[in-house]
Amino acid sequence: MNGQAKEIVARAEEDRISFVSLQFTDLFGTVKNVTIPVGRLAAVLQNGQNFDGSSIEGFARIAESDMVLRPDPSTYAVLPWSAAPERTARLICDVHDTDGQPFAGDPRHVLGRVLAQARQMGFGYNIGPEVEFFLFKMDGEPRVSPVPQDVGSYFDFSPRDLASEVRNHIALALQAMDIEVEAIHHEVAPGQHEVDFHYADALISADAVVTLRYAIKAVAQSYGLYATFMPKPLFGVNGSGMHTHQSLSNLNGGNAFYDPDDVYRLSHVAYNFVGGQMAHAAAMAAVVAPTVNSYKRLVPGYEAPVYICWGQINRSALIRIPGYLPGLGEGLARCELRCPDPSANPYLAFAVMLATGLDGIRRDLMPPPPVEENVYELDSLQLGLREIDTLPGTLEEALQALERDEVIAAALGESLFRRYLEAKRQEWDEYRAQVTSWELDRYLATL
Repeated sequence: MNGQAKEIVARAEEDRISFVSLQFTDLFGTVKNVTIPVGRLAAVLQNGQNFDGSSIEGFARIAESDMVLRPDPSTYAVLPWSAAPERTARLICDVHDTDGQPFAGDPRHVLGRVLAQARQMGFGYNIGPEVEFFLFKMDGEPRVSPVPQDVGSYFDFSPRDLASEVRNHIALALQAMDIEVEAIHHEVAPGQHEVDFHYADALISADAVVTLRYAIKAVAQSYGLYATFMPKPLFGVNGSGMHTHQSLSNLNGGNAFYDPDDVYRLSHVAYNFVGGQMAHAAAMAAVVAPTVNSYKRLVPGYEAPVYICWGQINRSALIRIPGYLPGLGEGLARCELRCPDPSANPYLAFAVMLATGLDGIRRDLMPPPPVEENVYELDSLQLGLREIDTLPGTLEEALQALERDEVIAAALGESLFRRYLEAKRQEWDEYRAQVTSWELDRYLATL
């Protein structure tokens, strides 16, 4: 057992841990778990933990079901809502085949592989996600009625507001798990909130998003509330996004996106990165906005990006270049991708975002001129003249674009790519066969 593993065993003893949750995600980002008594921690850190992957979405078939979880010691954290005598720590794991090789279908491995490609090109990839979610009142079990917990609006505050207390509790829980929260506030819609955390390496940020989602659900449940990351749970109000700030760093730590002489203070590399993401935007949508419901959010009028363009002051654009005051330094040079939502598997989402940006650098792609006016106010003729395309309007359209995208296919790997398409097409087919309440209200009595 190496020194890092010995340190984790000692920390678990000091924290009076009884159980350890070995966590990984399936194809869609759902957290899976194998729990071990703390007495087995040393052995598992050294040898891994066998498990049956045949029933995990996107994992192996029955004939090749044996897999091994290998914990990443850097992800050790105590679950703050667990208490003695069942106090529990978690470790995020990489999935391996029994021959010791990384499992190609492990979403965390997919992101790690694309990050390695970036390093070969001389770059690190940094991410700062803004994760939005809704808090709803519980309305019996097992179904939850989408009734907002409050009627607040953007940045509202009340010292006696339960939502403020829940947000503070969420921030404390995340900080206890070594996630550096930068801000947490009420969002535009009733019952909607946002958590922003510290800019970090993409793998660290993806781990944090996964942790954040189940931590928020656990805290909400302790208050008798239900937290959801469904992109559009309520008609007529803003949906929940996961706007993602991105930059590349040079291997010496400098910001590869920064050029002090450019009007936007962006380097040629940054423009290439934006050009790559715009070129692949339609296909990328199938991974960063991965559900049928995602496309109920991506409609005009609710501050969600629909048009494939970029700008600085334009919040209707797909990619925004946040402004900052002169003299604050190169570290703030970044681009914000606004189409991802929190239903995405963050490992796969960040992997395809990076892969498409790197493709832009390899091919020296330059984005079209910026658009600084409200694109929602442009008519179809103006959009055509400026060659502004739109994101897919449905999951089906996004999947059609994804199937044709060789760059994203290579980033995900052949096996995972095909399994992802298959699973998402099944989701679409199930959806389009449903008879909805809207149809019944519209047609039942009139036809």
